[in-house]
Amino acid sequence: MDYQTCSPWETGKEIKAAIEGLRERSSHVWLIANSIGAFFSMNAKIDELIQRAYFISPIVDMEKLILDMMAWSGVTEEELNEKGTIHTEFGEDLSWHYLAYVRNHPLKWEVPTKVLYGQKDNLTSLKTMQEFIDAHNAELTVMEDGEHWFHTEEQMRFLDEWIKNNS
Repeated sequence: MDYQTCSPWETGKEIKAAIEGLRERSSHVWLIANSIGAFFSMNAKIDELIQRAYFISPIVDMEKLILDMMAWSGVTEEELNEKGTIHTEFGEDLSWHYLAYVRNHPLKWEVPTKVLYGQKDNLTSLKTMQEFIDAHNAELTVMEDGEHWFHTEEQMRFLDEWIKNNS
């Protein structure tokens, strides 16, 4: 899905509407999502609408990621609260509204889920991923030398095989 919004409160509505449309045509819907798309999907309250999920390098703890990005940029919570939005050198905007939303809307995810994670993921630590796996009874596959963005020929071949072997 090529969603047109970029906040969890807007994109969640977009994803839910798309999944509801798919459910009108099929009783079985599987979700394949990567990175922030996985976070948006889990935030969309679509648990009852899908039977299975496959996540590639999912963002599973957005609050931690935001706090990490704040630390990378030397931004405190007080500064972010005061300014509302702060532009970073690495191209991402930090938003107090976004952080507050994430804190006030913890993920609830009850869908059977399989996760593919790159050992060299620079956005989510293996510890954070394992905490998600344990809390949500999901299955984890770790690709040695995999990155957050699966893009090399070897990584794409691994991803293709992972999907084939897990469907």
